[in-house]
Amino acid sequence: MDAVSETIGQRTPAGPAKSTDPGRKRAAPPAWAVLLAVCAGQFLVVLDVSVVNVALPSMRGALGFGETGQQWVVNGYALAFAGFLLLGGRAADLFGRKRTFLTGLALFTAASLAGGLAQNPTMLITARVVQGLGSAVLAPTTLSILTTSFPEGPERTRAIGTWTAVGAGGGAAGGLVGGLLTDLLSWRWVLLVNVPIGALVLVGAALWLTESRGATVRRLDVPGAVLVTGGVAAIAYGIAQTESHGWTSAVSLGPLIGGFAILALFTAVEARAAQPLIPLRLFTIRSVASANTVLFTAGAATFATWYFLSLYMQQVLHYSPIRTGLSFLPHTVAIIIGSKLAPRLMGRIDARLVAAAGGLVAVAGALWQSRITADGTFLGIILGPGILTMLGAGMLLTPVSAVAMSGVGRGDQGLVSGLLNTSRQLGGALGLTVLATAAASRISTRTSGGAGSAQALSAGYGLAFLIGAAFIAAGTCLVVLLPKPVPRAQ
Repeated sequence: MDAVSETIGQRTPAGPAKSTDPGRKRAAPPAWAVLLAVCAGQFLVVLDVSVVNVALPSMRGALGFGETGQQWVVNGYALAFAGFLLLGGRAADLFGRKRTFLTGLALFTAASLAGGLAQNPTMLITARVVQGLGSAVLAPTTLSILTTSFPEGPERTRAIGTWTAVGAGGGAAGGLVGGLLTDLLSWRWVLLVNVPIGALVLVGAALWLTESRGATVRRLDVPGAVLVTGGVAAIAYGIAQTESHGWTSAVSLGPLIGGFAILALFTAVEARAAQPLIPLRLFTIRSVASANTVLFTAGAATFATWYFLSLYMQQVLHYSPIRTGLSFLPHTVAIIIGSKLAPRLMGRIDARLVAAAGGLVAVAGALWQSRITADGTFLGIILGPGILTMLGAGMLLTPVSAVAMSGVGRGDQGLVSGLLNTSRQLGGALGLTVLATAAASRISTRTSGGAGSAQALSAGYGLAFLIGAAFIAAGTCLVVLLPKPVPRAQ
């Protein structure tokens, strides 16, 4: 609490927000209360992207997952999250940010309960998909509330830095929380723990947040959300099939071609729709287009880091779940430091230079990580490269998000927030599929050649980290396309 208060200080109103009850004035809530509520929601959303990673072996043994099914425990959540983020961002602007926040959090909490009580793989994957849907409604609302509650300038930059650190810390802490709960209680508690926390945040948000919405009332483009989600899911499924069937097989090509065709149809529908889910005009804004591209490529690597490190520690180094979770603690600290360091640097130098420096540090860490071996040490293979990767990721994400939100009108804040989250999560979901497929192919090749299981797994995971480094490097090169931050249009 002290750290949050110190970061934000005394809030100055960002400007009048359109209230659902204009005849009744309500005192603005304290800055720390607004920040605490939205950051708690963001923490839960990002936590559940990675919290199941450490618990995957236990889930597989308890429910009888196959190799493909195990991956979809992670990707089912991620794809639903990415596909419906755009709808969630628009819903926040249309129906009210507080109302949308509470709706998404309630859906997320209910799905967590269902997943924790699942009795078979289908029930668990379904619950994870619904969790992703709730997160898609909740996540863009958190950033939208911040950007419409804090005035543009250093105060908002500090708020976004805190939001980024908490969200990134949620992803990083997922391994630690998952390991502790799996070892001390059961894998079920990696989901059930969300229930009491979600209930508390619901009460706090209902008391602390004030309602606001965009000035223009528009309809929700549900067909657009369905098309983009279906297209992304089909592409991910097609990529996953290439490991066992090859790229030229009809089993792989069918979903891939179908997925791209669906996304092309989505673009055509959006271009002709009177009230599209994604107004294509937004991509003519340089800050929006560039930032989304950077976050897509960077997300492809950072999302998969937790997945492969967790498997490496448990399947190669034979760490227990709790030891695996504790091993992620330095990563959590590093990404928080990077996220909090970035705003301070942005006050002195160009935000693009901060982002580029962070990207280069992350690339160095991923390249180092790619040198993993079957007899790797904690200091040389997990701690050193992990700190570099996460420190760099924290420094990269904050400036890119801040630049993207500058120059965007108040009524589009939720939508652009949804686009940023979509790019990061979509890149992460597809990136995990690509890296997992490449790793499985390398593992299969090394195993058939007579190599031991640990050596084969290490070779596969090392290849995944190497490809991840290439993704981060591509994103870092694209930072040059970002414009200098400009005041947001009112």
